[in-house]
Amino acid sequence: MTEILVTGGNGLLGRHLVPELQRRGDTVRVLALPGEDTSWLEQRGISVLRGDVRDPRSLAAPMAGVNAVVHLAAMIGVWRPMAEYRAVNVAGTRNVCQAALNASVTRVVHVSSLIVYGMDRGTTLREDTALRPLREPYSVSKAEGDLAVQQMISEHGLPAVIVRPGTFFGPGDRLNFGRIADRLRAGRAIVIGRGDNAVPWVYVTDLIQGLLLALDHPAALGRIYNISNDSPLTQLELIEGIAAELGTEPPRRHLPYAAAIAAGRLAEGVAQATRGRVPPPVTRHGVMLYGSDNRHSIDRARAELGYSPAVQLRDGVRRTAEWYREDSSSGGAGAAPPPAPADKARV
Repeated sequence: MTEILVTGGNGLLGRHLVPELQRRGDTVRVLALPGEDTSWLEQRGISVLRGDVRDPRSLAAPMAGVNAVVHLAAMIGVWRPMAEYRAVNVAGTRNVCQAALNASVTRVVHVSSLIVYGMDRGTTLREDTALRPLREPYSVSKAEGDLAVQQMISEHGLPAVIVRPGTFFGPGDRLNFGRIADRLRAGRAIVIGRGDNAVPWVYVTDLIQGLLLALDHPAALGRIYNISNDSPLTQLELIEGIAAELGTEPPRRHLPYAAAIAAGRLAEGVAQATRGRVPPPVTRHGVMLYGSDNRHSIDRARAELGYSPAVQLRDGVRRTAEWYREDSSSGGAGAAPPPAPADKARV
């Protein structure tokens, strides 16, 4: 039996990962922030330890006696100054890794992101592609956190695996699927550019498959893996697929890509000037994610780990739409966990 600590396990990805770890017989404990509602975890018999990745002293007790750590905790989906993102996504990641070293943990799985490569690079991106993150807080801090783990692997012998997932979706996803669905239902959805670009989504159970392989496979130690779906849907296929599942009209309006980027830059400038008090309604990150062509190779994960996406993205859209309809009809009381505090949103 393996004792596993999941940092940020109270977020959406943790909602899917923790039950899977339990099903296979692992003993799971979760690091959660003070004040987070973790009742769903406690109902499952999960040990919840309070702490903050920014505070190294709070990590010793949660780390004591564990065999492995899955590091999910991150700042995402909010708009804060760069320093706050770095405090969680860079310094916090170093703190978790150092605590794991101190506790002689035998494996750390660090959840990075495909965003570290940047977007709209005109080629299929592989694990050895140079990192060129978009100059905005989330992308830069995730890339710096990724590099920090690489450094600790090479210089301190950290027994870690870095997983770079695509944009995951599935039941409970209000950040990606939910926003598109909400806009479709309100008649406000648009297509950025022509819409024939690839969108790097991956269904959540395939991401869980990749994380478990990274956790268990002997060949994974010290390696980096893209975990995504190499048969992506185009932007139009994705939006029209969601619309069809929800019974709404697909969008007819197209906004030129350059105009959308300019709108994102302007909105980000306003958000920076107000220190996040006025969140940007559109960002360059979002425009590039959905409006530019982004393709990633998963050949390394296939060859070394035996990873293979099991859920076709159209089927993933259908499954997630079922959750969305049920969640909307119940007034938002569906499968998603209670949200973390806004300034520490989870991956």
